Amino acid sequence: MTSDTPALLYIHGLNSSAQSKKACQLIALMKSLGLADRLQVPELHHHPRQAMLQLESAIEALGRPLLVGSSLGGYYATHLAQRHGLKAVLINPAVNPHQLFDGFLGMQQNLYTGEQWQLTEDHIQALAELEVPAPQDPQQFQVWLQTGDETLDYRRAEKFYRACALRIQAGGDHSFQGFAERLPALLSFAGCTRSAARDRLVGAISEAVDVRSHERKNIELPKFHERLITRTHGQSQR
Repeated sequence: MTSDTPALLYIHGLNSSAQSKKACQLIALMKSLGLADRLQVPELHHHPRQAMLQLESAIEALGRPLLVGSSLGGYYATHLAQRHGLKAVLINPAVNPHQLFDGFLGMQQNLYTGEQWQLTEDHIQALAELEVPAPQDPQQFQVWLQTGDETLDYRRAEKFYRACALRIQAGGDHSFQGFAERLPALLSFAGCTRSAARDRLVGAISEAVDVRSHERKNIELPKFHERLITRTHGQSQR
């Protein structure tokens, strides 16, 4: 990967999809920059072991991409970044989610695809196998948090990633409001220095922001997430 051609691997979260708003914004941006082939946004399997196989394949195809992980995808990205020595941007990341999912076994539904699946003890064990020590390198990890996250208590991530480059914004929500406006910073962290590609960014960013009009399904928040909110806030300690 050269400074003018950053590679990105976007990793979506639990019951999310390659159709999510942030994924669409990244796709629009990279297309506008003529770098569509330098982005992969895999539709991840719900089982962590299958998802990790998909992500390892994407890393091999891209070379040394910047990992961009949201929610559970942030947990996956943390593991992969430490394993391969890659840089990562973590967006409202889940911290050791296997510690949160105990007691929530049973039927789940993907918010975008409608796929129904069973959360089992094997899923939780597979997540536990991916646990790594807290990262210590602010040059390797940027962690973007919004205090209004309604699904995960941002303070868990603030504590776990305290040695990293933290970017904490007041308000917002779990989807990370204003993500499109942060895309220049993301590309800069990926290694896109001032260049022809970077000069085109001003025009491209407006197109990416326009993707915010992309119709998201009106989806009722599942009971799983409602209970998870209560549990994470109850367990969090600064």
